Amino acid sequence: MIASTSAAVGLKSVRKAAAAVVGRSAISTTRRCYYQNTSPNDEVPGGMNDFILSILEASPSSRDAKNYLGTFGKQPSNGKMPSTTPSLIPRPAISPNDKNPLNLPADILAAQKPLLQGTAEPQPEAQKTALALLDPIPRRTALVKFQGPFTDNALDSICRGMVYLEKLGLVSVIVVENDDWHPGQDGERAQARDDVMRIAAALERGGAKARPILEPLVRLGPPPAEPESEHDALVHEQRKALLVEDGDPRRPRPEEVEIPPTEVQAHARLEDLSAIRSALKSGEIPVVAPLASDSFHRMVRVDSSDVVAALVRSMVEAGKALQLKKDSIAATNAHEDPTETPERPLPEDEVDLTPLRLMIISKEGGVPSYARQGLPHLLINLSSEHSHIVRTFSPTWSASHPTSLANLSLSRTCLEYMPPSSSAIVVSHKSPRSLIGNLVTNKPAQSSSLPAYLLTTGAKAVTPHTPTLIRKGLPMRVIRRDRMHEIDKDKMTKLLEASFRRTLKAEEFYERMDTVLDYVIVAGDYAGACIVTEEPMPNSTTGRCSLSYLDKFAVHPSHQGDGTVDFLWVALHDESFGCGLAHALNPNQGGKLGLGTGCDLVWRSRTNNPANRWYYERSSGHLRLGEKGEWTMFWCDAEERLKDKELELIEQGREGAKYVPGRKGRQVEGLSFCVEGEEGRLDEWKQVVAAIPSCWA
Repeated sequence: MIASTSAAVGLKSVRKAAAAVVGRSAISTTRRCYYQNTSPNDEVPGGMNDFILSILEASPSSRDAKNYLGTFGKQPSNGKMPSTTPSLIPRPAISPNDKNPLNLPADILAAQKPLLQGTAEPQPEAQKTALALLDPIPRRTALVKFQGPFTDNALDSICRGMVYLEKLGLVSVIVVENDDWHPGQDGERAQARDDVMRIAAALERGGAKARPILEPLVRLGPPPAEPESEHDALVHEQRKALLVEDGDPRRPRPEEVEIPPTEVQAHARLEDLSAIRSALKSGEIPVVAPLASDSFHRMVRVDSSDVVAALVRSMVEAGKALQLKKDSIAATNAHEDPTETPERPLPEDEVDLTPLRLMIISKEGGVPSYARQGLPHLLINLSSEHSHIVRTFSPTWSASHPTSLANLSLSRTCLEYMPPSSSAIVVSHKSPRSLIGNLVTNKPAQSSSLPAYLLTTGAKAVTPHTPTLIRKGLPMRVIRRDRMHEIDKDKMTKLLEASFRRTLKAEEFYERMDTVLDYVIVAGDYAGACIVTEEPMPNSTTGRCSLSYLDKFAVHPSHQGDGTVDFLWVALHDESFGCGLAHALNPNQGGKLGLGTGCDLVWRSRTNNPANRWYYERSSGHLRLGEKGEWTMFWCDAEERLKDKELELIEQGREGAKYVPGRKGRQVEGLSFCVEGEEGRLDEWKQVVAAIPSCWA
């Protein structure tokens, strides 16, 4: 018998329940739920209290905080990144009854009291103090597309979010767009100017300084001839693949061919950025009209996506030029005698225009997903999912999300030029608070690798206004047993040892893989990998001859926190316990493409492993192993089989089984039940898992 706990309705309750169960019992399972809760949260943020709450609700981990401070914290004069080692200076103990733990002066403490107690809106003096504490040293830039039209209230809310981002160190370069504009209509340039002035006024009301830029910053046409970039080479290679004739063995399957990135229809030169550079140096937020100069130097209105793409490319080039200048000065100072020649100062007052974020704010919100019945994607891996998203975009979404694919294409084009750590976010005008969480953590609102029931229930359930985070990502490649020779063992060994921080007994490990390997999923150039084996079960009473076992799940430390772990787990889901369902159709290279029957997946982890908290949220259940419980065995039930069993029990009229209204049609509520015919499976799994030898020296 397998006792199943009630489904948790939120991440916090799930974590508390998991911790409580671990303390009380050696076995726990979690039921699956297919009920969807889509009540949108339309709260509009306001006031300093909301600013602080937005930061706290992001729940940044220590890694998130270190990454944020590494980017927005004070940089040393030598140009090197600051150390993230925690300070060893002990902090004074603070009494819970201490009413002034920070030893603030009496006048500032009095001004801060309403804010700290949450009893009133903060006064101006309290605002100044809070902003001074939160105000970072360096300023980094983001490109933001305002895709209106917005009401006055909505615009004020969005602009307040821009002000919040500025206080955290991210200054927005805003490009204006309006879905009500049509090419060639009378007075379109005047309309663009009016919208720029309206947004600038809203920013000023929110407490920021804004600079309207009403002259063209970009020029129509492709950039001047230059050496082929990595982006251009990618476009040419993909187009070449698309031109291979049908029947040619070299022609890849349609689902494996990536749609070429959109070519930039406009360009900007470095000297064209002077207005943006001047505004940023003056502490102002530039608000740019979507205008361009044609070959006859005439001013024309263009699509804001062309302006954004041109600015991204030029701003990245400007950032590289500034870095080269700093490197040259640092190299000169290092080779000159400081007693004879004074050191040349680094250009500290120069503005680094390299955009770290691309933000698209519209009424549509995130990019709809077929796997979530039209609710938004949480995280998109452009390297492996872009073409599939385009092909599975439902025609019915063209009315509700007419610009989603265009914005996805814009994100892809921009991220080709932006730094690898950069991301794009497509967000509804009703969720400006999510921009703060994204800035602090650079993560989606919810992990995309969580089970369906955690993403469809509770206070943080996915809604039509949940934002979509987009990353350049990594390609996912599945290598099966018959192609094991394609595995680069040297790179795999380095990945495993770096991830687990232990020495691998490589010869014994790969010798075992020769006999039991089922498949390997590799992320990019061995940035991450998971190894799945087929462990024999010769004496099984459940009719199964083998057990699908997750032998290794590893992500290189340099890619932890950039979404690789979620990309990898989703690919594992598609190839194992999620196979056979609609949301497992992602086109992993060499994968099953969602076809086939799912299987239970089992793995083990040391009980004191910090990653277990992550496993608790994604597994169907867990069981303690060993004499002292030093191991924990986890498993994920095959989702298609589990769902079929629920439907079967409902049709039989079992007690407790019932239909509940879902978002579309009628869907099934998760049930607590014991699956007939599976008694004793945990004992069999336990014996198999316990017999697997260690591969570490």
